[in-house]
Amino acid sequence: MSGRAPHGPGRSSSSKKRIGIIAARFHEPISKKLVDGAIVALRHHGVPEEQITISWVPGSFELPFAAMALARSRRFDALVCLGVVIRGETPHFEHVARVAADGISHVGLATGVPVTFGVITAENESQAWERAGGIAGNRGEDAALAALEMAHFSAPKIRRQRGRR
Repeated sequence: MSGRAPHGPGRSSSSKKRIGIIAARFHEPISKKLVDGAIVALRHHGVPEEQITISWVPGSFELPFAAMALARSRRFDALVCLGVVIRGETPHFEHVARVAADGISHVGLATGVPVTFGVITAENESQAWERAGGIAGNRGEDAALAALEMAHFSAPKIRRQRGRR
């Protein structure tokens, strides 16, 4: 699939949202561009810098574990998972991409905290750069905007859960 994700309507209450960004250090220069795109998008939609927390993990395989820990903390309205997996000469690419996608999805479903998938899966480094602020846009920005929209969507449920503890 190519192109950019459609963005929902802007929301006025974004300044109260607490967003966690979890980024994989593997292919760090590209991951940093994804993080930059996510921060710019969140700030543009009214999320103050002090409401954004960035956590780094070794690679995309570790994203679900960190996301689960942060989701269980109940400190965040949504989480953005960012990373880069580039196909190599072995099946390792498929395993890492599958674990990252399945794990990230599981975290959101298991905790009720929206968790978005901003992991680039590319055939080569050139394709990854294109999706980290190049001609194909910035998947970090897309994932951050999706997280913000889902945080608004699920806000009443999260508030009720926080009140029970």
